[in-house]
Amino acid sequence: MAGVLNFKSTPPISMPIRRHLKTKTSSSNRVSVIRSSTEISDTASTSSTSIKEEPKSGVSSITPPPNFKPPEPKRFAVRPDKVADVITASLNLLFRFGTGVFVSGYSVSFVPKNEFPSGQYGLEVSGYIVKESSKLGPRPEKPIEIYEFEGCPFCRKVREIVAVLDLDVLFYPCPRNGPTFRPKVGQMGGKQMFPYMVDPNTGVAMYESDDIIKYLVQKYGDGSVPLSLSLGLLTTLTAGFAMIGRMGKGSIYTKAKMPAQPLEVWAYEASPFSKLVREVLVELELPHILHSCARGSPKRQELFERVGHFQAPYLEDPNTGVKMFESAEIVEYLRATYAL
Repeated sequence: MAGVLNFKSTPPISMPIRRHLKTKTSSSNRVSVIRSSTEISDTASTSSTSIKEEPKSGVSSITPPPNFKPPEPKRFAVRPDKVADVITASLNLLFRFGTGVFVSGYSVSFVPKNEFPSGQYGLEVSGYIVKESSKLGPRPEKPIEIYEFEGCPFCRKVREIVAVLDLDVLFYPCPRNGPTFRPKVGQMGGKQMFPYMVDPNTGVAMYESDDIIKYLVQKYGDGSVPLSLSLGLLTTLTAGFAMIGRMGKGSIYTKAKMPAQPLEVWAYEASPFSKLVREVLVELELPHILHSCARGSPKRQELFERVGHFQAPYLEDPNTGVKMFESAEIVEYLRATYAL
């Protein structure tokens, strides 16, 4: 479920954001980095890390499964073999009090169906169309770049503010044992510690989830941190509890092909269907541009105009040309196409 921002150029995959940082430079040229021992951290030596380059011959071998055909979208339907997964992925709504369901400044109105303009996205309820809106801050010209992984409560906090602020983010997944982006963070910032954010619009780079959240609301919001993200230890604990049902998912690397271009996903953090897709994207270490589209996001209308339907998640893979809805089938497609 989401909308679209059309980016004129796609960031490179094999050597991400090298323009921003050098790990050993003079103090006058160094980008400010905030470090904290409270974040998820690995203490591997950065002097011996290297970034794996995917051979060009490997990139050309990425093709969809034989006879693959995207499924038709089915609103509010759960495939029988995925019921348990959806239930466990829904625990975040309970433990995180719905954080990330709504965009900042969310409001709703009910318009009679016969008065609602055609070609507009809205939910129909008893003869009325639910019209949703929000109040957004300044929009970044380029997607924010975030290095993180699913099974990390600190990373989850940052993903939640991304949904609240309705930001587009280029995620570089960093699962444990991941050969590419986890070592890259150590090279750029000095530690394999997550989440790690780079804003290519300002050149700012930092660790520490709370500092990232404060930076993003000040730069792209109204300056105020939502209550559910400002409760200190309680926020972190509930973010951890939210992942109990999916323990270990989206955390450990599965050997996979590296795509030439980031995949694009329309989704949002609080959606259990979106979470199932994100877990696999992280496990396969697949860079992806997330077009966040929580309730009230204008990107819902943009996606509706783009494909004639709105539903989350929605995937577009520029490496194969595949475009598809339905989380269960997206997961199967990703594994069949990229896993080795």
